[in-house]
Amino acid sequence: MAAMAGGLEVADVFRRFGSAWRAAQDGHLDRGRRRVMAAIEACRTAQLGGHSESCGACGLVRIAYNSCRNRHCPKCQGLARAQWLADRQAELLPVPYFHVVFTVPAEIAAIAFHNKAVVYDILFKATAETLRTIAADPRHLGAEPGFVAVLHTWGQALQHHPHLHCVVPAGGLSPDGSRWVACRPGFFLPVRVLSRLFRRLFLAQMTAAFLAGKLAFFSDLAALAEPAAFARHLAPLRKTDWVVYAKRPFGGPEQVLAYLGRYTHRVAIANSRLVEIADGSVRFRWKDYRHHDKQKVMTLQPGEFIRRFLLHVLPDGFHRIRHYGFLANGQRAAKLENCRRLLAVPAPATVTAGTPDDYRDRHHRLTGHDLRRCPCCGGTMAPLGAIPRSPAGHAAYRIDTS
Repeated sequence: MAAMAGGLEVADVFRRFGSAWRAAQDGHLDRGRRRVMAAIEACRTAQLGGHSESCGACGLVRIAYNSCRNRHCPKCQGLARAQWLADRQAELLPVPYFHVVFTVPAEIAAIAFHNKAVVYDILFKATAETLRTIAADPRHLGAEPGFVAVLHTWGQALQHHPHLHCVVPAGGLSPDGSRWVACRPGFFLPVRVLSRLFRRLFLAQMTAAFLAGKLAFFSDLAALAEPAAFARHLAPLRKTDWVVYAKRPFGGPEQVLAYLGRYTHRVAIANSRLVEIADGSVRFRWKDYRHHDKQKVMTLQPGEFIRRFLLHVLPDGFHRIRHYGFLANGQRAAKLENCRRLLAVPAPATVTAGTPDDYRDRHHRLTGHDLRRCPCCGGTMAPLGAIPRSPAGHAAYRIDTS
Protein backbone atom coordinates (compact mmCIF):
# COMPACT_ATOMS: atom_id res chain seq x y z
CA MET A 1 0.00 0.00 0.00
CA ALA A 2 1.26 3.44 -0.84
CA ALA A 3 2.36 5.61 2.02
CA MET A 4 0.14 8.39 3.26
CA ALA A 5 1.40 11.45 5.08
CA GLY A 6 -0.06 14.78 6.10
CA GLY A 7 -3.72 15.32 6.96
CA LEU A 8 -4.15 11.74 8.15
CA GLU A 9 -7.23 10.78 10.14
CA VAL A 10 -8.39 7.86 12.24
CA ALA A 11 -11.19 7.68 9.65
CA ASP A 12 -8.58 6.80 7.00
CA VAL A 13 -7.54 3.75 9.01
CA PHE A 14 -11.15 2.69 9.52
CA ARG A 15 -12.07 3.16 5.85
CA ARG A 16 -9.08 1.20 4.57
CA PHE A 17 -8.96 -1.61 7.08
CA GLY A 18 -12.27 -1.52 8.97
CA SER A 19 -14.26 -3.92 6.80
CA ALA A 20 -11.66 -6.69 7.03
CA TRP A 21 -11.24 -6.16 10.75
CA ARG A 22 -15.00 -6.26 11.37
CA ALA A 23 -15.21 -9.50 9.40
CA ALA A 24 -12.40 -11.02 11.47
CA GLN A 25 -14.17 -9.98 14.66
CA ASP A 26 -17.56 -11.32 13.60
CA GLY A 27 -19.51 -12.33 16.69
CA HIS A 28 -17.09 -10.56 19.04
CA LEU A 29 -17.78 -6.92 18.20
CA ASP A 30 -20.63 -5.25 20.09
CA ARG A 31 -23.09 -2.82 18.55
CA GLY A 32 -21.61 0.20 20.31
CA ARG A 33 -18.17 -0.21 18.75
CA ARG A 34 -19.68 -0.95 15.34
CA ARG A 35 -21.66 2.29 15.57
CA VAL A 36 -18.56 4.29 16.45
CA MET A 37 -16.64 2.85 13.51
CA ALA A 38 -19.51 3.55 11.11
CA ALA A 39 -19.93 7.12 12.40
CA ILE A 40 -16.23 7.97 12.07
CA GLU A 41 -16.04 6.43 8.59
CA ALA A 42 -19.07 8.43 7.42
CA CYS A 43 -18.15 11.72 9.10
CA ARG A 44 -17.97 14.65 6.66
CA THR A 45 -18.55 12.47 3.62
CA ALA A 46 -21.38 12.25 1.11
CA GLN A 47 -22.86 9.45 3.22
CA LEU A 48 -24.23 12.02 5.66
CA GLY A 49 -25.24 14.65 3.12
CA GLY A 50 -24.46 18.32 3.51
CA HIS A 51 -24.79 21.57 1.63
CA SER A 52 -23.04 23.60 -1.04
CA GLU A 53 -22.35 27.33 -1.12
CA SER A 54 -20.60 29.81 -3.35
CA CYS A 55 -18.81 33.14 -2.99
CA GLY A 56 -20.57 36.05 -4.68
CA ALA A 57 -17.25 37.85 -5.18
CA CYS A 58 -14.82 35.28 -6.60
CA GLY A 59 -17.17 32.44 -7.54
CA LEU A 60 -15.56 29.83 -5.27
CA VAL A 61 -17.88 26.86 -4.75
CA ARG A 62 -17.53 24.94 -1.49
CA ILE A 63 -19.16 21.68 -0.48
CA ALA A 64 -19.55 21.03 3.24
CA TYR A 65 -20.58 17.55 4.34
CA ASN A 66 -22.27 16.96 7.67
CA SER A 67 -20.47 15.76 10.80
CA CYS A 68 -21.35 12.54 12.57
CA ARG A 69 -21.36 14.32 15.97
CA ASN A 70 -20.27 11.13 17.71
CA ARG A 71 -18.35 11.96 20.91
CA HIS A 72 -15.62 9.45 20.01
CA CYS A 73 -14.87 11.08 16.65
CA PRO A 74 -11.61 13.08 16.57
CA LYS A 75 -13.14 15.60 14.12
CA CYS A 76 -16.35 16.39 16.02
CA GLN A 77 -15.16 17.76 19.35
CA GLY A 78 -14.13 21.32 18.48
CA LEU A 79 -17.47 23.10 18.71
CA ALA A 80 -18.66 21.01 21.66
CA ARG A 81 -15.43 21.92 23.48
CA ALA A 82 -15.83 25.62 22.69
CA GLN A 83 -19.44 25.64 23.93
CA TRP A 84 -18.53 23.78 27.14
CA LEU A 85 -15.64 26.15 27.86
CA ALA A 86 -17.85 29.19 27.29
CA ASP A 87 -20.30 27.78 29.84
CA ARG A 88 -17.52 27.13 32.35
CA GLN A 89 -15.79 30.51 31.98
CA ALA A 90 -18.47 32.28 33.99
CA GLU A 91 -18.02 29.76 36.82
CA LEU A 92 -14.31 30.36 37.44
CA LEU A 93 -13.34 32.01 40.70
CA PRO A 94 -10.33 34.33 41.26
CA VAL A 95 -8.40 31.73 43.27
CA PRO A 96 -5.65 29.22 42.41
CA TYR A 97 -6.78 25.89 40.97
CA PHE A 98 -5.27 22.45 41.46
CA HIS A 99 -5.17 19.46 39.11
CA VAL A 100 -5.53 16.12 40.94
CA VAL A 101 -5.39 12.75 39.17
CA PHE A 102 -6.83 9.48 40.54
CA THR A 103 -5.67 6.22 38.90
CA VAL A 104 -6.71 2.61 39.49
CA PRO A 105 -4.24 -0.33 39.46
CA ALA A 106 -3.96 -2.61 36.44
CA GLU A 107 -5.81 -5.40 38.30
CA ILE A 108 -8.84 -3.11 38.59
CA ALA A 109 -8.51 -1.82 35.03
CA ALA A 110 -8.76 -5.41 33.77
CA ILE A 111 -12.10 -5.85 35.54
CA ALA A 112 -13.25 -2.43 34.36
CA PHE A 113 -12.74 -3.35 30.72
CA HIS A 114 -15.65 -5.80 30.82
CA ASN A 115 -17.70 -3.74 33.30
CA LYS A 116 -17.19 -0.20 32.08
CA ALA A 117 -20.39 1.44 33.27
CA VAL A 118 -20.19 -0.08 36.76
CA VAL A 119 -16.47 0.36 37.47
CA TYR A 120 -16.12 3.80 35.85
CA ASP A 121 -19.07 4.94 37.95
CA ILE A 122 -17.34 3.60 41.07
CA LEU A 123 -14.23 5.54 40.06
CA PHE A 124 -16.25 8.77 39.98
CA LYS A 125 -18.06 8.07 43.24
CA ALA A 126 -14.95 7.01 45.19
CA THR A 127 -13.01 10.03 43.92
CA ALA A 128 -15.78 12.48 44.79
CA GLU A 129 -16.29 11.02 48.26
CA THR A 130 -12.54 11.07 48.88
CA LEU A 131 -12.12 14.73 47.98
CA ARG A 132 -15.22 15.86 49.86
CA THR A 133 -14.38 13.82 52.98
CA ILE A 134 -10.77 14.96 53.31
CA ALA A 135 -11.62 18.57 52.45
CA ALA A 136 -14.40 18.61 55.08
CA ASP A 137 -11.98 17.44 57.79
CA PRO A 138 -11.01 20.48 59.94
CA ARG A 139 -7.48 19.07 60.20
CA HIS A 140 -7.04 19.62 56.46
CA LEU A 141 -9.40 22.28 55.08
CA GLY A 142 -12.71 22.17 56.92
CA ALA A 143 -14.75 23.21 53.89
CA GLU A 144 -16.88 21.98 51.02
CA PRO A 145 -14.84 21.89 47.80
CA GLY A 146 -16.14 22.22 44.26
CA PHE A 147 -14.58 20.36 41.36
CA VAL A 148 -14.92 19.05 37.82
CA ALA A 149 -13.93 15.42 37.18
CA VAL A 150 -13.10 14.16 33.67
CA LEU A 151 -12.70 10.47 32.81
CA HIS A 152 -9.85 9.34 30.56
CA THR A 153 -9.42 5.66 29.78
CA TRP A 154 -6.24 5.69 27.71
CA GLY A 155 -2.51 6.09 27.95
CA GLN A 156 -0.26 7.52 25.24
CA ALA A 157 0.07 4.09 23.59
CA LEU A 158 -3.76 3.71 23.50
CA GLN A 159 -3.77 0.93 26.08
CA HIS A 160 -6.61 0.73 28.61
CA HIS A 161 -5.67 3.02 31.53
CA PRO A 162 -8.71 4.43 33.39
CA HIS A 163 -8.10 7.55 35.49
CA LEU A 164 -9.86 10.74 36.55
CA HIS A 165 -8.58 14.29 36.07
CA CYS A 166 -10.02 16.67 38.66
CA VAL A 167 -9.77 20.47 38.53
CA VAL A 168 -10.34 21.91 42.01
CA PRO A 169 -10.36 25.49 43.34
CA ALA A 170 -7.87 26.03 46.17
CA GLY A 171 -10.46 26.37 48.90
CA GLY A 172 -14.13 25.91 49.62
CA LEU A 173 -17.21 27.01 51.52
CA SER A 174 -17.33 26.67 55.30
CA PRO A 175 -19.95 24.18 56.56
CA ASP A 176 -22.45 26.97 57.30
CA GLY A 177 -21.67 28.77 54.03
CA SER A 178 -20.62 31.95 55.79
CA ARG A 179 -16.90 31.96 54.89
CA TRP A 180 -14.55 31.12 52.05
CA VAL A 181 -11.84 28.84 53.47
CA ALA A 182 -8.62 29.09 51.47
CA CYS A 183 -6.00 26.35 51.17
CA ARG A 184 -2.47 26.93 52.35
CA PRO A 185 -0.45 28.64 49.60
CA GLY A 186 0.72 26.09 47.04
CA PHE A 187 -0.85 23.15 48.91
CA PHE A 188 -4.23 21.50 48.39
CA LEU A 189 -4.74 18.30 50.40
CA PRO A 190 -2.25 15.60 51.53
CA VAL A 191 -1.87 13.18 48.63
CA ARG A 192 -1.04 10.17 50.80
CA VAL A 193 -4.22 10.64 52.83
CA LEU A 194 -6.23 11.02 49.63
CA SER A 195 -4.70 7.85 48.19
CA ARG A 196 -5.48 5.67 51.19
CA LEU A 197 -9.07 6.81 51.54
CA PHE A 198 -9.62 6.50 47.79
CA ARG A 199 -8.28 2.92 47.89
CA ARG A 200 -10.55 1.97 50.80
CA LEU A 201 -13.68 3.53 49.34
CA PHE A 202 -13.08 2.12 45.86
CA LEU A 203 -12.50 -1.45 47.07
CA ALA A 204 -15.53 -1.29 49.37
CA GLN A 205 -17.72 -0.20 46.45
CA MET A 206 -16.21 -2.86 44.18
CA THR A 207 -17.00 -5.52 46.74
CA ALA A 208 -20.56 -4.23 47.09
CA ALA A 209 -20.99 -4.32 43.30
CA PHE A 210 -19.69 -7.92 43.21
CA LEU A 211 -22.06 -9.03 45.98
CA ALA A 212 -24.95 -7.37 44.17
CA GLY A 213 -24.16 -9.36 41.02
CA LYS A 214 -23.28 -6.28 38.98
CA LEU A 215 -19.88 -7.51 37.76
CA ALA A 216 -19.29 -9.97 34.92
CA PHE A 217 -16.07 -11.91 34.29
CA PHE A 218 -14.81 -13.40 31.03
CA SER A 219 -11.77 -15.07 29.51
CA ASP A 220 -8.73 -14.97 31.83
CA LEU A 221 -10.83 -13.38 34.60
CA ALA A 222 -13.67 -15.94 34.50
CA ALA A 223 -12.48 -17.56 37.75
CA LEU A 224 -13.12 -14.29 39.63
CA ALA A 225 -16.83 -15.02 39.52
CA GLU A 226 -16.20 -17.19 42.60
CA PRO A 227 -16.36 -15.10 45.82
CA ALA A 228 -13.18 -16.58 47.29
CA ALA A 229 -11.21 -15.93 44.09
CA PHE A 230 -12.53 -12.37 43.86
CA ALA A 231 -11.53 -11.70 47.47
CA ARG A 232 -8.03 -13.09 46.81
CA HIS A 233 -7.74 -10.87 43.74
CA LEU A 234 -8.51 -7.74 45.75
CA ALA A 235 -6.51 -8.65 48.88
CA PRO A 236 -3.05 -7.48 47.66
CA LEU A 237 -4.57 -4.23 46.40
CA ARG A 238 -5.52 -3.26 49.94
CA LYS A 239 -1.84 -2.97 50.81
CA THR A 240 -0.33 -1.36 47.72
CA ASP A 241 -0.12 2.38 47.12
CA TRP A 242 -2.69 3.67 44.64
CA VAL A 243 -1.56 6.47 42.38
CA VAL A 244 -3.06 9.83 43.33
CA TYR A 245 -1.06 12.95 42.57
CA ALA A 246 -1.61 16.68 42.58
CA LYS A 247 0.12 18.82 40.00
CA ARG A 248 1.33 22.35 40.65
CA PRO A 249 -1.51 24.91 40.87
CA PHE A 250 -2.54 26.77 37.76
CA GLY A 251 -1.44 30.37 37.38
CA GLY A 252 -4.94 31.73 36.93
CA PRO A 253 -8.38 31.21 35.38
CA GLU A 254 -6.99 31.50 31.84
CA GLN A 255 -4.66 28.56 32.45
CA VAL A 256 -7.56 26.58 33.92
CA LEU A 257 -9.62 27.12 30.77
CA ALA A 258 -6.67 26.24 28.54
CA TYR A 259 -6.17 23.02 30.50
CA LEU A 260 -9.85 22.11 30.42
CA GLY A 261 -9.88 22.73 26.68
CA ARG A 262 -7.14 20.16 26.24
CA TYR A 263 -8.64 17.49 28.47
CA THR A 264 -12.44 17.60 28.58
CA HIS A 265 -13.32 16.64 25.03
CA ARG A 266 -10.35 14.50 24.12
CA VAL A 267 -10.68 11.18 22.36
CA ALA A 268 -8.19 8.32 22.60
CA ILE A 269 -5.93 9.80 19.91
CA ALA A 270 -6.05 13.06 17.96
CA ASN A 271 -5.67 12.97 14.20
CA SER A 272 -2.65 15.24 14.55
CA ARG A 273 -0.66 12.41 16.19
CA LEU A 274 -0.89 10.14 13.14
CA VAL A 275 2.35 10.02 11.17
CA GLU A 276 1.89 7.52 8.36
CA ILE A 277 -0.22 4.69 6.97
CA ALA A 278 2.12 2.57 4.89
CA ASP A 279 3.12 -1.02 4.19
CA GLY A 280 0.17 -2.41 6.12
CA SER A 281 0.94 -0.50 9.32
CA VAL A 282 -0.10 2.63 11.20
CA ARG A 283 2.50 4.90 12.77
CA PHE A 284 1.72 7.57 15.37
CA ARG A 285 3.52 9.81 17.83
CA TRP A 286 3.41 9.09 21.54
CA LYS A 287 5.04 10.48 24.67
CA ASP A 288 7.03 8.04 26.82
CA TYR A 289 6.44 9.25 30.37
CA ARG A 290 8.85 6.64 31.76
CA HIS A 291 11.71 8.20 29.82
CA HIS A 292 11.36 11.89 30.64
CA ASP A 293 8.38 12.48 28.31
CA LYS A 294 10.46 11.60 25.27
CA GLN A 295 8.57 11.83 21.97
CA LYS A 296 8.58 8.53 20.09
CA VAL A 297 6.82 6.95 17.10
CA MET A 298 4.91 3.68 17.55
CA THR A 299 4.10 1.28 14.70
CA LEU A 300 1.05 -0.98 14.92
CA GLN A 301 -0.74 -3.31 12.58
CA PRO A 302 -4.01 -1.68 11.45
CA GLY A 303 -6.12 -4.27 13.27
CA GLU A 304 -4.26 -3.65 16.52
CA PHE A 305 -4.60 0.12 16.10
CA ILE A 306 -8.36 -0.26 15.57
CA ARG A 307 -8.65 -2.60 18.55
CA ARG A 308 -6.82 -0.17 20.84
CA PHE A 309 -8.87 2.80 19.68
CA LEU A 310 -12.13 0.96 20.32
CA LEU A 311 -11.04 -0.03 23.84
CA HIS A 312 -12.13 3.47 24.81
CA VAL A 313 -15.69 3.52 23.50
CA LEU A 314 -17.91 4.46 26.43
CA PRO A 315 -21.29 2.90 27.24
CA ASP A 316 -24.27 4.72 25.74
CA GLY A 317 -25.34 7.65 27.89
CA PHE A 318 -22.35 7.47 30.22
CA HIS A 319 -21.32 10.95 31.45
CA ARG A 320 -17.55 11.33 31.35
CA ILE A 321 -17.57 14.91 32.75
CA ARG A 322 -19.17 15.40 36.16
CA HIS A 323 -19.42 18.25 38.68
CA TYR A 324 -19.31 17.92 42.46
CA GLY A 325 -19.45 19.90 45.70
CA PHE A 326 -20.47 23.51 45.28
CA LEU A 327 -20.22 22.98 41.51
CA ALA A 328 -22.79 20.16 41.51
CA ASN A 329 -25.50 20.76 38.95
CA GLY A 330 -28.46 21.09 41.32
CA GLN A 331 -26.99 23.89 43.44
CA ARG A 332 -24.24 25.41 41.32
CA ALA A 333 -25.81 28.81 40.62
CA ALA A 334 -26.71 29.60 44.24
CA LYS A 335 -23.44 28.38 45.72
CA LEU A 336 -21.30 30.13 43.13
CA GLU A 337 -23.16 33.35 43.85
CA ASN A 338 -22.32 32.88 47.53
CA CYS A 339 -18.66 32.16 46.70
CA ARG A 340 -18.41 35.38 44.68
CA ARG A 341 -20.01 37.35 47.49
CA LEU A 342 -17.56 35.95 50.05
CA LEU A 343 -14.62 36.59 47.71
CA ALA A 344 -15.93 40.08 46.92
CA VAL A 345 -15.91 39.60 43.16
CA PRO A 346 -18.65 40.78 40.77
CA ALA A 347 -21.06 38.40 39.11
CA PRO A 348 -20.26 37.56 35.47
CA ALA A 349 -22.03 39.54 32.79
CA THR A 350 -25.45 38.20 31.91
CA VAL A 351 -25.78 36.93 28.36
CA THR A 352 -29.06 37.79 26.66
CA ALA A 353 -30.65 34.70 25.22
CA GLY A 354 -31.90 36.31 22.01
CA THR A 355 -33.10 34.19 19.11
CA PRO A 356 -31.65 30.72 18.51
CA ASP A 357 -28.70 30.90 16.14
CA ASP A 358 -27.74 28.43 13.46
CA TYR A 359 -24.55 26.42 13.33
CA ARG A 360 -22.54 29.13 11.54
CA ASP A 361 -23.61 31.84 14.02
CA ARG A 362 -22.68 29.66 16.96
CA HIS A 363 -19.38 28.61 15.38
CA HIS A 364 -18.43 32.26 14.81
CA ARG A 365 -19.45 33.31 18.33
CA LEU A 366 -17.55 30.50 20.05
CA THR A 367 -14.45 30.15 17.87
CA GLY A 368 -14.08 33.54 16.19
CA HIS A 369 -13.95 31.82 12.79
CA ASP A 370 -16.70 33.01 10.44
CA LEU A 371 -17.86 30.21 8.16
CA ARG A 372 -19.73 32.77 6.04
CA ARG A 373 -16.44 34.34 4.90
CA CYS A 374 -14.89 33.06 1.70
CA PRO A 375 -11.50 31.43 2.49
CA CYS A 376 -10.19 32.68 -0.86
CA CYS A 377 -11.14 36.37 -1.06
CA GLY A 378 -13.02 37.13 2.16
CA GLY A 379 -16.32 37.63 0.39
CA THR A 380 -19.66 36.27 1.60
CA MET A 381 -20.54 32.63 1.00
CA ALA A 382 -24.17 32.18 -0.08
CA PRO A 383 -25.98 28.84 0.16
CA LEU A 384 -26.66 26.98 -3.08
CA GLY A 385 -28.66 24.10 -1.69
CA ALA A 386 -28.71 20.93 0.36
CA ILE A 387 -26.91 17.75 -0.64
CA PRO A 388 -28.90 14.61 0.27
CA ARG A 389 -27.30 11.63 1.89
CA SER A 390 -25.90 9.01 -0.40
CA PRO A 391 -27.87 5.72 -0.39
CA ALA A 392 -25.14 3.98 1.63
CA GLY A 393 -25.48 6.46 4.47
CA HIS A 394 -29.14 6.11 5.47
CA ALA A 395 -28.49 3.76 8.41
CA ALA A 396 -24.74 3.79 8.79
CA TYR A 397 -24.68 5.34 12.23
CA ARG A 398 -26.58 6.67 15.17
CA ILE A 399 -25.65 10.02 16.73
CA ASP A 400 -24.31 9.71 20.27
CA THR A 401 -23.60 13.09 21.89
CA SER A 402 -24.02 11.95 25.49
